Amino acid sequence: MRLATLDDGTRDGRLVIVGRDGTRCCSAEAVARSLQQALDGWAHCRPGLLELAAELEQGRARSEPLDAALLLAPLPRAFEWIDGSAYLNHIRLVRRARGAEPPAALESDPLVYQGGSGILLGARAPIGLPDPGWGLDFEAEVAVVMTDVRRGLAASEAAPAVALLMLANDLSYRNLIPAELAKGFGFFNSKPATAFSAFAVTPDELGTAWRGGRLHLPMRCWLNGELMGEPDAGAGMFFSFYELMVHIAKTRAFTAGTILGGGTVSEDQPGVGVACLAEKRCLEQLATGEARTRFLEAGDRVRIAVYDEQGRDVFGAIEQEVILA
Repeated sequence: MRLATLDDGTRDGRLVIVGRDGTRCCSAEAVARSLQQALDGWAHCRPGLLELAAELEQGRARSEPLDAALLLAPLPRAFEWIDGSAYLNHIRLVRRARGAEPPAALESDPLVYQGGSGILLGARAPIGLPDPGWGLDFEAEVAVVMTDVRRGLAASEAAPAVALLMLANDLSYRNLIPAELAKGFGFFNSKPATAFSAFAVTPDELGTAWRGGRLHLPMRCWLNGELMGEPDAGAGMFFSFYELMVHIAKTRAFTAGTILGGGTVSEDQPGVGVACLAEKRCLEQLATGEARTRFLEAGDRVRIAVYDEQGRDVFGAIEQEVILA
């Protein structure tokens, strides 16, 4: 099942169910008006949504053409947006690029930070860039949307607590990061609003590609039509989503609708490319002593998508243009 949020002029939009071919949708208002409302009562709402999804595929539901330009983020605002960094190759490369050592507990203690969640961007929303000197970078990620999670979550409880999956473009101002981290208090100004894929999908929609708390499909990223990379989102993920969930729930509980990201997808394999510009610049620097790839500028277009084995755009691609704003 794939869910999306239509812009109807309200903060949280109108929840719709998207057909398998991605061309039509039907209203989910008979079950829940918004995705957050559905998540608040997920155990009760999920069966009703699945029934509507089946009716849509059978042609029995009242449907309408899907206009991707009218979609907001599946959750236009969320109670929390927590981002991990489960791809150790990415951590090692970007740390090396700024002359910093990886954490001593890199392989035993996951890295996470709390992002801004009050305003989340849709898949077609422009990326506003106030100052090109800040070093704007895209970062392609997989994220899960959780149901209610208790403090002290056990590993055996993690899988049922994953309600949905999305893609994310966790934008960064690379040139602002070093000074912020030097303060010892984490990211803030270096992290603008994050964008999410058009659709949020249930784990069963992914079949065997979702296993062990990892999405085993290539994360494809384009810049201005040029393929920058297609690293496998499962192969390079050191900590699974289940492990990340257990980690963040060590000291506190989380409410339904909390979003958890896995970090910039990265794979230490020749030829797979990158899912952010920082890695490409770091590899250039290591190879030639100079980073030649520039960061994003006005007019640049970023595309991020995951296709299943049948070639279907599972999540609804993130397609954004950078504008001066």
